[in-house]
Amino acid sequence: MGIDDLVNQGKDFLEQNKDKIDDVIKSDQAEGVSDNVLDAAADFVKKIAPDSVDQHVDGVRDSIDKSIGNE
Repeated sequence: MGIDDLVNQGKDFLEQNKDKIDDVIKSDQAEGVSDNVLDAAADFVKKIAPDSVDQHVDGVRDSIDKSIGNE
């Protein structure tokens, strides 16, 4: 089995389970997990990047958060 076969199987799986996947992504559990991961990632970047980019980091974090979970 080659990489193309695996990619095609993945595409087929996503297409067949599109509604279920969407429900999971928009769930309460996904909201909690995504908030924790996004907060940790944003905090890490803020610690190592100059303070001048903190506002941009928060904007990116909030933008991503709107796409995951139910809030």
